[in-house]
Amino acid sequence: MTRKLRIAVVGAGLIGREHARRVLAHPRLELSYVVDPYVDAADTPSGSATALVADLEVALGDVDGVVLATPNPAHRDGALAAIAAGVPVLVEKPIADTVAAAAEIVTAAEASGVPVLVGHQRRHSPLLARAVEVIASGAIGNPVAVMGSALFAKPHDYFDAAPWRREAGGGPILINLIHDIDCLRALCGDITRVQATAGNTVRGFAVEDTAAVVLNFACGALGTFIVSDAAGSARSWEQTSRENPGYDTADDEDCYHVAGTRGSISVPTLRLRTYRGTASWWEPSAVTTIDVRREDPLDLQLEHFEHVIRGNSAPKVTARDGLQSLRVVEAVADSARTGLPVDVPTGRPAPRPATRQTREDSHVVTH
Repeated sequence: MTRKLRIAVVGAGLIGREHARRVLAHPRLELSYVVDPYVDAADTPSGSATALVADLEVALGDVDGVVLATPNPAHRDGALAAIAAGVPVLVEKPIADTVAAAAEIVTAAEASGVPVLVGHQRRHSPLLARAVEVIASGAIGNPVAVMGSALFAKPHDYFDAAPWRREAGGGPILINLIHDIDCLRALCGDITRVQATAGNTVRGFAVEDTAAVVLNFACGALGTFIVSDAAGSARSWEQTSRENPGYDTADDEDCYHVAGTRGSISVPTLRLRTYRGTASWWEPSAVTTIDVRREDPLDLQLEHFEHVIRGNSAPKVTARDGLQSLRVVEAVADSARTGLPVDVPTGRPAPRPATRQTREDSHVVTH
């Protein structure tokens, strides 16, 4: 019989409590510790075998895995402590609050061989995974253009509950865009240059409420992205994917569109447009909608983390992936501040251009 893995959830805030509930419900995991110096026993999910403690060091010698859901500035210290103890860790996104701190985590993880999974849970979404498969199959040809949006309206009490969200670093570039950048990298590969502009005309806070970004991808595609937390719109992943029942949903909207030399795909509706021969505005195209079973990405991420701990899988989103997405977002913030384009180092050579046979003669089966 498979032994239950002992898990420590570090951080008893909103997302930490979500993780704790899922660990408690998992048949092969045990919530052994919830770690938080300000933990409220009455408000924290726990089981008969769960200890509520203030210090991660108390738990590290007694667990098989750590879920790190602390505030972003504490990610570095928590991740490094788990790595030093040889304990696999799931670090909530972003992997750290700065690129320098994220690079420390990457160096420690790769030197030690301790698995680090970054909590970009959308990578576990069947919707995103299917779109990644379609693009990789060559069904739309070589990607040429990418359009994305994260348009939604945060209520007033969102800022009243945490006044720091009115200050620099509290806007949608650093809080929300990290999710979408990771998705776009999954769909089209590394982003090598950005240019951005931002404004705060709606609320007048010290931080932006809206930003527009131009993206250069290593594969040669160009992209645009618009993000706003003051927009009366539902063109965001949360409101189009229907994966979080707490949000109002818009089944007919998309938040990403990838166009290639032979077709295009919209996400998350998964409307696929393809041309039988050479794409042309004179030629007819075929439109299909790919049917995918929807599942909770956080549940799938936890299932994957179990396999990572047991040594059966490598992390789907590595520490280096988390670092690269953070580099892009930091570059966007720098560009918005200076008005200048910013190059994003990838740490690896650019991919070779795909051949016509491997990219344009392949096909995808939809059902």
